[in-house]
Amino acid sequence: MAGDFRFPDADTDMTERNEETEIVVNVGGVRQVFYSDSLNQYPETRLAELLNCLSGGYDSIFSLCDDYDPGKREFYFDRDPDAFKCIIDVYYFGEIHMKKGICPICFKNEMEFWKVDLKFLDDCCKTHLSEKKEELEEIARRVQLILDDLGVDASESRWKRCQKYIWKFLEKPESSYPARVIAVLSFLFILISSVVMCVGTIPDMQVVDAEGNRVEHPTLDSIETACIGWFTMEYVLRLISSPNKLHFALSFMNIVDVLAILPFYVSLTLTHLGAKLMELSNVQQAVQALRIMRIARIFKLARHSSGLQTLTYALKRSFKELGLLLMYLAVGIFVFSALGYTMEQSHPDTLFKSIPQSFWWAIITMTTVGYGDIYPKTTLGKLNAAISFLCGVIAIALPIHPIINNFVRYYNKQRVLETAAKHELELMELNSAEGKAASSKSELGDLASEGKEGPFYSSRLKVSHSDTFIHLLSEEKHYRTRLQSCK
Repeated sequence: MAGDFRFPDADTDMTERNEETEIVVNVGGVRQVFYSDSLNQYPETRLAELLNCLSGGYDSIFSLCDDYDPGKREFYFDRDPDAFKCIIDVYYFGEIHMKKGICPICFKNEMEFWKVDLKFLDDCCKTHLSEKKEELEEIARRVQLILDDLGVDASESRWKRCQKYIWKFLEKPESSYPARVIAVLSFLFILISSVVMCVGTIPDMQVVDAEGNRVEHPTLDSIETACIGWFTMEYVLRLISSPNKLHFALSFMNIVDVLAILPFYVSLTLTHLGAKLMELSNVQQAVQALRIMRIARIFKLARHSSGLQTLTYALKRSFKELGLLLMYLAVGIFVFSALGYTMEQSHPDTLFKSIPQSFWWAIITMTTVGYGDIYPKTTLGKLNAAISFLCGVIAIALPIHPIINNFVRYYNKQRVLETAAKHELELMELNSAEGKAASSKSELGDLASEGKEGPFYSSRLKVSHSDTFIHLLSEEKHYRTRLQSCK
């Protein structure tokens, strides 16, 4: 009987000990009970600090929570319950997974509030968080650029203001109507110079010089010179007005601009001065080689085409898929060219002289080009060609879908970011207007409190409560845009 009596005492003591070491937390209406053995695994967290805050009095308690019920010994928090349900997994599983539909930035803020380190967040969720951070940084950057364009610093010198105006005039066509005209002119000059370069190679459009050599028509040369003059002036003005000249000079698109301009001046220098330093034939060969570099100016179109920029970015993000495509093709080319060479050796008039020569046949077959300059003549060779054709179609088709997805995703993302930046500006303008309205309403309230009666003041007070004013919160409230709230 004595043994039977001890067991209830032990259970009672265990129950009392559990009741002493448990805390009740109410987060947004969601009630949760925690025990000290779980919370003490992470003593730096806010929930673990609640275990010891009761001894510090109400100041210590309310420094950690929003409200406290002494009767129920229940702590109240006005926080997101959905995020809280995910965060408390760290006490049971040692890691946190973010539920789908929760804003990653808001979830990060919740983790910081509960004093849970981000290292417990799973890698897949960290990826979403980093993507959202990048989006917000891009939105902030675009908003800042727009604000910089709109703002005028009176303390800046006249030269600085002139630099900003020229930079905005040449780099941002959406800033004004004249800037759009300049962008269209630049686009037309690029097209004209490219057309002139192509037309100049037509024999009927060429003339014979004094030495009997065929050269471009003088009219085409004049058009070319005018286009180069425009490109040169545009590049020099952009370089002078650039806020960061080193970054400007090393930018890829600006390097393309230099490559489009440089051959003209180098050819001009070699034509007039090179004859004194080297033979005339060498000068002409060097000039012809440099004139080929004029094709670089077609890449200037990317500056004025958001579609080309999006395509370039999609290709950058698709290096892995492009690498897989090249690897598939390389393996197939090697295998089918070797098989084609081996199978065609039995034919007396074979066109497969060597395996390296067969590479060309495998390339044009697997890419479905098929020039017909080299082809199999045996039955086994034709069967090998049919298999290589099918494998080539499959190898090319497989990576195309991810590349298209990258293009569509980036294009849609850019549109969303552009819309979000405009929305942030609208919110800032709205908050600014509300702030001015609040100050005017406070002035009217002061006038009314002074007891000034009369039709003039009563009419002013009526205007302050008209439908044209947005009902404001108290002055203690801080207005924040969506971007600031996420941060």
